[in-house]
Amino acid sequence: MPQASPRGTYLQVSESLRQMLESEDAGDTLPSEAALMRSHGVSRNTIRRALRVLEAEGLVVSAPGIGWQVVRDGDRRSLAERMLDLVEEDSLSVGDTYPSEAKLCERFGASRTAVRRVLAQMEGNGLLATVHGKGRTVRALPTPTVRP
Repeated sequence: MPQASPRGTYLQVSESLRQMLESEDAGDTLPSEAALMRSHGVSRNTIRRALRVLEAEGLVVSAPGIGWQVVRDGDRRSLAERMLDLVEEDSLSVGDTYPSEAKLCERFGASRTAVRRVLAQMEGNGLLATVHGKGRTVRALPTPTVRP
């Protein structure tokens, strides 16, 4: 990896890992973080940031005691897209309660950190509102987007 990158080294590593995952010889688990550090010549923090990007996209999941597992034959949409589509799938309207973090983690097989990151984006975009003691509610419906 180059020393200074205007794009962010972790994004370059995540792109490299994404290409590796798309190749036919990719296994069910990724190499260890230490092996990824050696092969990319970067720090553990950079590898972890890159893996979090892939996790948020729904390409890998962290399995305690096993490592990072590749998601196969699953939904290839990002976690953000799947959580946005949940409003339509569950026929939620403005003012309805959005599922809890625990239920979202279970439903999408994602870490609490990844779910919280997407929830914060949704709140920042004005789609959800947090009511103290009551959880999150739908504040606005997502606008339909055209997906390829």
